[in-house]
Amino acid sequence: MKKFIGITLLSIMAIAAISGCTNEAANTPSGSVKEESSDKQDNVKKDSVEESGNANEESAETNDNELFIYTGDQLFNKRYVDEDNFEMLIGQFIKKKFPNIVVKHVQWDDGNRYEDLVAKQTFPDIILEDVRRNTHRYVERYNLQYDMSELIKKHNFDTGKLDPAFLQMSKNASDGKLYSLPFEGSEYLLYYNKDIFDKFGVDYPKPGMTYDQIYELAKKLTRQEGDITYKGYQQHPEYYMMLNQLSEPALDPVEDKASLLSDKWSKIVNNLRRFYDIPGNQFTTVKDFPKGQIAMAVDVEQGIVDYATNYKDLNFDIAPVPVFPEASHSKYQPYSYGAFITNQSKNKDLAFEVLAYLLSEEIQIERSKMGISSPLKSDAVRAAYLQGVPQMEGKQLQSFFALDSAMPAPRKPGLTFIDPKVRNVFNPLIFEESKDTQTALRVTNEEMNKAIDETSAVQKGGGVSPHL
Repeated sequence: MKKFIGITLLSIMAIAAISGCTNEAANTPSGSVKEESSDKQDNVKKDSVEESGNANEESAETNDNELFIYTGDQLFNKRYVDEDNFEMLIGQFIKKKFPNIVVKHVQWDDGNRYEDLVAKQTFPDIILEDVRRNTHRYVERYNLQYDMSELIKKHNFDTGKLDPAFLQMSKNASDGKLYSLPFEGSEYLLYYNKDIFDKFGVDYPKPGMTYDQIYELAKKLTRQEGDITYKGYQQHPEYYMMLNQLSEPALDPVEDKASLLSDKWSKIVNNLRRFYDIPGNQFTTVKDFPKGQIAMAVDVEQGIVDYATNYKDLNFDIAPVPVFPEASHSKYQPYSYGAFITNQSKNKDLAFEVLAYLLSEEIQIERSKMGISSPLKSDAVRAAYLQGVPQMEGKQLQSFFALDSAMPAPRKPGLTFIDPKVRNVFNPLIFEESKDTQTALRVTNEEMNKAIDETSAVQKGGGVSPHL
């Protein structure tokens, strides 16, 4: 144990750097994240990969003791860009338990994107990837998906130890099957600047506070002091909506259509909209929180280490996100990163044994100490959260576990998936065009229905939809 803690402390600056990177990405609207060029994507069709038997025959021979782990695109791979961090967070545990395994790690980048691996017929055994979007966008598109249900039974893996909301997210993205097991997450917290609260004599946020209560705090804390404008509250609309605490789906659960015209969606939008109608509290970005002029901001968990390490003068703490009265114990739906075993893998049993070990309480405790959010329902794992990071002393870390993940709404297998552009409701329709809530929802709903129809037609013709 002493050896492991030593590794953790020596690596804390690396973790903080990773956290900052992940933190920035996780609150960037998907549309502003750099995408693969459409020309490059369209040249590689889903049917470029044969069924698993043929793919295996064409691929390079794989050693029985080699395990190829691929960390995927966009948000997720930021954590494992540095090979030392992959070794610290994953590799060292595999080597300890399976000393005869040779681990090959490749991260998503130019020359090693999905289409590059397919073109070279070099297929990973395990992929670590964003579940909600990239199961469809990449794993299914390149015919890498594999239902792990039989492996789960064969190896007596207890899925009951997993957070049911994380597991439901994997099932939703797997068309009713289980292409991925929840591996880790990126949760959201309420960060608050204690100096601003103290300056204006306002009590700190407490666990269980409703949006109504936080709204009253935001009004008190949005002030102009000389040349300084203090904003009371900032929260990114896209993730607030996409992972909403009322579990209201953007895509209809039983039909191929959008589902933004419900009373719940109106409530969700108006609930946040009122914060940005407070004079002086217009939305900018949650990334301004460490500058010291935002009293409260909802942001991803990775900011805890980033702020404590890189902003020494920032006197902050954390609380759970505010809640709706009718969902008083619910935080966001999980932003889940899953572990996939590919259908081309020749080492499926070995790959599953490794995944099961990495998801054991023993290893999840060690990863939790370094601030990695676990999908396990384990008090021991939760108690260990960030305990290996000395900068966390005095922070209200158990706020992270005060609420339960909201359950994603199940969706009927076989329906068309698109990436729902719920962000358009606020930006541009509300923020830039001052649309009323009903109009903003209706326009976005129509845009999404058009995208669903286009995607369905393109996929029936064997093409690749631009709406994934």
